[in-house]
Amino acid sequence: MTNRAKIAIGGVAVGLLLWWLTSFWIALLVIVGVPAVAYLALDPSQRRRLRRVSRKELDR
Repeated sequence: MTNRAKIAIGGVAVGLLLWWLTSFWIALLVIVGVPAVAYLALDPSQRRRLRRVSRKELDR
């Protein structure tokens, strides 16, 4: 199992746990908001590198 798959499974598990403990909207905000904030925290050069790597993997 790849690291991306493990992270995705962990994110789904956290989302379901939050949904169960809180409301749907709070869980959705955390699931969408945390990756968005993490992406915005990157330097512009890191964002370019991340986009380049993502595109290369899609070409496979």
